Amino acid sequence: MIQRFVRVGLPCLAALLVAGCLLRNNVAASEKAMALPAPAVDDHLASSPGQETAVIAGGCFWGIQAVFQHVKGVISATSGYSGGSKTTAEYEIVSTGTTGHAESEKIVYDPSKITYGQLLQVFFSVATDPTQLNRQDPDEGTQYRSVIFYANDQQKKIAEAYIAQLNAAKIFKNKIVTQVVPLKAFYPAEG
Repeated sequence: MIQRFVRVGLPCLAALLVAGCLLRNNVAASEKAMALPAPAVDDHLASSPGQETAVIAGGCFWGIQAVFQHVKGVISATSGYSGGSKTTAEYEIVSTGTTGHAESEKIVYDPSKITYGQLLQVFFSVATDPTQLNRQDPDEGTQYRSVIFYANDQQKKIAEAYIAQLNAAKIFKNKIVTQVVPLKAFYPAEG
């Protein structure tokens, strides 16, 4: 359950996201936040503290960061770029939508407190609309696409299984278009 790993609970987390990024887009909280089932395929919590990394994208990276920096078990959330080359990893260039980059978030988390699948549950619950292709509300272009950049085969397996689970349950009105692609690199955004 989400309450296991979110310090303040899903309603407060959804309110934080709305206050941070969605009000700017004039979208009601009830349209964005939803309770999703736990992933059927997931890791178990680790027996000892550690650090793992997840990289995701779903629109404005500040909105994604605003969500994940408040999730229990997340050590850090860093905005940046993934999907393109190092030479084009600059906001002004990425904003053209021609670089292959997506505005992304690098999430470092403790796998003894939260699993990769639970991070994806938060991502699909409040951080993105996974049915919008190359956009998130008024932000339009390939740099705003919904993407899960997997670092290993286990992350890929969990992400693909969860998307299939949500599509099969018809959780969203439309099919999920979130891409699941290998992580080649993550470049932190400018200050």
